[in-house]
Amino acid sequence: MRTTILTTIILASVLFNAQAQRIKGSDTMLPLSQKAAEEFMKENPSRSVTVTGGGSGVGIAALLEGTTELAQLSRKIKFDERNKLKEKGKTVKEITAAYDALAVVVHPSNKVTNLTREQLEGIFTGKIKNWKDLGGDDLAIIPYSRETSSGTYEFFKENVLKNKNYMSGIMSMPATGAIIQSISQTKGAIGYVGLAYLNKDVKAIHVSYDQGKTYVEPTVANAKNETYPIVRPLYYYYDVTAENKVKSFIDFVLSGKGQKIVSETGFVSVN
Repeated sequence: MRTTILTTIILASVLFNAQAQRIKGSDTMLPLSQKAAEEFMKENPSRSVTVTGGGSGVGIAALLEGTTELAQLSRKIKFDERNKLKEKGKTVKEITAAYDALAVVVHPSNKVTNLTREQLEGIFTGKIKNWKDLGGDDLAIIPYSRETSSGTYEFFKENVLKNKNYMSGIMSMPATGAIIQSISQTKGAIGYVGLAYLNKDVKAIHVSYDQGKTYVEPTVANAKNETYPIVRPLYYYYDVTAENKVKSFIDFVLSGKGQKIVSETGFVSVN
């Protein structure tokens, strides 16, 4: 009798683990993955999907350690990360799940509405220190950044700062929500967030990549028609040996219903 009960418990545990799936990484992708997981589980009641953030680097580290089946990244996997995975016998597959426009945000009271890429570079590298130099009030600029494990941190550095270093002592935040909260409470603040995180507590800056000839607002429509310049792909990565476990969720995200969720959560669909 005890053997039968024990066998039943073991089989139930194996079945649960086979049906359970973990997604970890990019904070930018949290709203998308959480909503997609919620709808996926409604359609598949036997499946369990848990989603956590921490940053793109954290997602890859979890994939390396075997503590997640899917790593969500707001940047491409790095060469050394791929090599470390190979050393562990893991070959990863890349899926583009959506696109995201990166919005530059300030306190709602800030008079400045338009900034060029060059001015943003000056702000975040510490060369421009006062809003009065940009047509705003005589107020110190307080730049906020994501921490170094964030894919958003790296994308902003590459695309906006043209790989120049952030200023020494920049305010580094562990999550996107913390940037929104800090900027909403600090009059001289500026930072950057994924489009899905925009709300009435912050003001989105119109950005120019043609040295001030045209300024474009960060919106889904402007990201889709490719007039807004700060747009990036969002990825899922997984070990090919786990394909059977993750395929149904990935197929769901890439389906018409999944891509509708992409749009509803403030991202740009892949099709």
